[in-house]
Amino acid sequence: MKRNSRLSAVLHALMHMAERDAPMTSDDLARCLDTNAVVVRRTMAGLRDAGIVQSGRGHGGGWHFARPLANISLLDIYNALGEPIVFQIGAATEMPGCVVEQSVNRVIGDALKDAEAILMARFAGTTLANLAEDFRAAAAAKRARADTG
Repeated sequence: MKRNSRLSAVLHALMHMAERDAPMTSDDLARCLDTNAVVVRRTMAGLRDAGIVQSGRGHGGGWHFARPLANISLLDIYNALGEPIVFQIGAATEMPGCVVEQSVNRVIGDALKDAEAILMARFAGTTLANLAEDFRAAAAAKRARADTG
C-alpha cells in the first residue's frame, strides 16, 4: 500500500528553507526533494494561501517564511495541505444493515477518532522551530560521531 508522504516532503523542504538565510527558488527546493519544480510550486502555493510562506519574483526572489518558525505548527501545515487522510483503515460498507458490521465499524471508528485526536494535538503542539531544533541537534550529533570516528 502506497503511503502519502506529502506532509513529510513539505516538512523536508521547509527545513531546508529554515537553514538558508535567503529565499529558495522552486528549482532549489525541487533539487532538495528530488522532484519537479512544478510540484513544488503547486504545494507551496497552498502554503502561501495559508499564510505560511511568501514568494518573491526576480533576482533574489524565491520562497521564504511569512512568519517566525515558532508561530507555524505542524497542524497549520497539515491543514494547508488539505488535511490528507491519516489512516488507511476504514469502515466496511458491504452489509450496512448487518448489526455485526455496524458494531465493528463503530468500534474501529471510535478508535480511529481517538488516535487522530492525539495526532492532531501533537501536530498542534509542535512548531517548525521545534523541528528545526531537533534537526540541528541530530546534525550536530552526527558531526560529533564523524569527528571521533
